[in-house]
Parts: sequence; structure tokens; C-alpha cells
Amino acid sequence: MEALALKLMSAVPALAGVPLWAMTLLVMVVVAVILLVFALTFGGLGSYVLRKVAGDIQVRIGPNRVGPYGLLQFLADGVKLIMKEDIIPAKADRFLFALAPYLVFVGSFAAFVVVPFGVGLIASDLNIGVYYVMAVTSLVVIGVLMAGWASNNKWALLGGMRAVAQIVSYEIPVGMALLPAVLIAGSLSLQDIVRSQGGLLGIFGWNLFHNPFTFFSFFLYFTAAQAETNQTPFDLPEAESELVSGYNVEYSGIRYAFFFLAEFGDMFVVAALASACFLGGWHVPFFRAETLPGAWGNLLSLGAFLVKAFGIVLVMMWVRWTLPRLRVDQLMRMSWKYLVPLTFVNLLGVSLWLLVFRGKGIPQLIASIF
Repeated sequence: MEALALKLMSAVPALAGVPLWAMTLLVMVVVAVILLVFALTFGGLGSYVLRKVAGDIQVRIGPNRVGPYGLLQFLADGVKLIMKEDIIPAKADRFLFALAPYLVFVGSFAAFVVVPFGVGLIASDLNIGVYYVMAVTSLVVIGVLMAGWASNNKWALLGGMRAVAQIVSYEIPVGMALLPAVLIAGSLSLQDIVRSQGGLLGIFGWNLFHNPFTFFSFFLYFTAAQAETNQTPFDLPEAESELVSGYNVEYSGIRYAFFFLAEFGDMFVVAALASACFLGGWHVPFFRAETLPGAWGNLLSLGAFLVKAFGIVLVMMWVRWTLPRLRVDQLMRMSWKYLVPLTFVNLLGVSLWLLVFRGKGIPQLIASIF
């Protein structure tokens, strides 16, 4: 943030006399507001798209009343949630009950800080970006368990316990599946990982096609991330047919909306990580967006990144309305008996590949032959 503030002060002479600390604080506030607006907009429009996808798959129309083609339905839902009464059960732990949804939302929203939206469009290019995302999203676990326990409801408590077991279990394969991209780039920075996939090789320069093990890593990551974000068929913490609504069953109004927004925020973060680590991030195939002058490079790279991320989100929604829900024992067995061993073996394979071929991928090896 300080570097961004210095650039702004050097570009605008009128700001030269402003103290650095004040300019840095102003930049932080502006960036936070922009990210918050993006997260809220994505959550609203994402709910509309989710319901439309569900309607198409189930051969029905979906939202079609509020606005053209029901496009403004998410605004009506938001107004309704804001106006609904905020009820706290009489025997609930009032402080923890009130705190839980905000903790869940903060854990999801904080991950947006290191998402590389474009060539220069990143709030903070941390040199531990991947580690930071894994750390801050762990706050969601605490918030969900807090909500389940503080509600003083057996269904909420069961949902919270399921969520903790599930998220903690699937964090391991998610992290292990991302490590191949870290090894190839030699950095935990998401911007460095994206830059390492550039060049004129187009899609063949992406980590997805670097070697057979990274190709496998993408699908391991997608499966584990689908479970970590509680998406169907892994939505055991919120299983309506078993737990009414799970850990958020006692919530209403704006507090319920925070759980809802955090879920869609997690979906985007998962898709953004997949795009940055395996699909070239903001790179445009067979073109170098960073060579364009001024804001054009940022706009083109932003469009490329959002297309990839939204495409992955659509696939997640497609899977959500296609596959049936697993049992709890099947869910845990899938993580510990299959995904965890596979990600460890896959990481070993990537390490050996990089050692034997000196960091070159299949496209580079083919290019060197011809």
C-alpha cells in the first residue's frame, strides 16, 4: 500500500505535501471499498446466476419477475434480508452469536487482498500470497463453529462440527495441490506465479500443461476446493434434508446475509486461485497484455482473469446441481484415503520432474527439440 501511495503522490504533484501515512491510509480505505463493492456485486449477481443455472438444469425458468429476465432479483433479496427482523434465540450466547457471521465474512473477504486481477491490479502483492490465503480463510472455520455452538441448537451444533471436520480435512489437499505451482514459479506470490506462465506459448505456457502432474493437480485442487467451500455434493454442514440448514439455522436478516456473501466470496477466491496457479491468471493467450500502454493492459488482463475465474465458478455451479450429496463417512474417506495421498504423490512427481528436466515443462522441451 505504501508503494502505491508513493506512486500516486509522484504522479499527482498536488498530493506531494500530503504526509505519507495519511496517503497510505487513504489508499487502503479506497482499495478496501473497491474490493468490498466487487465482493458484494459478485455475491448478488452470483446468486442470480446460480438460480438461473439451477433452473436450466431442472428445466424451469428461475427468477423472471424483478427486472428484465429477473436480473434485479438479487437486489430485492438484499433489501428483504436487510429489513427482516434480527432474531437472537433466548438461550443463545448473544456475543458469540452476533460475532460469528462477521468473522466468517472477514475470513472470506480478506483473501481478496492478494488476488491478482490484472497486470498491476492487486491490492497487496505479498511474497507469501498463497500462504496468506490459506491462513485468513481458516477464520471461516472458527466463525462457523462459533455460530453452531452459540446458537444453542442441536442441528446448528452438528452442522458446525461437520463444517470444522470437513474444512480442516480438505485444507490439506487444497494446499498440497497448489504447491506444484509454487515450485514451478519459485515463489509464494500470486503475481509471480502468474508471471511465470507468460510468454508466446499461449495456453501451453499455463501450469495446467506444464507436465502431467500439474494437469492432475488442477483437478485435485478443484475437487478439494469444492469440498472446502461446502459446495454440493460436499455440502454436509448445510444439508437441508438432514440438518434443516445446519450451522446458520437460527440466523435471520443481515447476519444470515453475511454467511451467504461469505459463501460466494469463497467460491470466487477458489476460482481466482485456480486461474492464477493453473490457467495463466491475467495472461491473454498468444498475446502479452503487459506490453499495452497505460490502462489498456490492465483492462485487457482484468477481462482475461475474470473470464477464467467466472468460467470456473460456472463449472462449480454446474457440478452443484448435477451430483447427489455424499454421506459423511464417504466425504471424510475421500479426503484422508484418496485426496491426501494422491496430492502427496503428485507433489513428489512434480518435484522429480523439475529436478530431472531442470524446471522445463513439456512445451519447452518440445520447443527445444524442434
